[in-house]
Amino acid sequence: MNPSIRLAALLAVLSIPALAAQKTVTLDVPGMSCAACPITVKKALTRVDGVIRAEVDYDKRQAFVTFDDARVSVDQLPRATAEAGYPSSVRGGGK
Repeated sequence: MNPSIRLAALLAVLSIPALAAQKTVTLDVPGMSCAACPITVKKALTRVDGVIRAEVDYDKRQAFVTFDDARVSVDQLPRATAEAGYPSSVRGGGK
């Protein structure tokens, strides 16, 4: 095989993400008790490397998190909220 073709093929393979996918999960955050709580929960989630977006619904006591599953595992999300003082769980298991 021509060396330049090999190089082009190698570069094409290396430029493909390693089967990463954006995923969205819902976290139940029952401990939110005031209007400021969602701010803290959102800040804790968005500080996790790999979280793309976090939206928090105070009335439903839930957080909706979109993340890159190649950079962060779903298990890290409840850990982040718990460390901020708001234990949470993945709705439906998230696995």
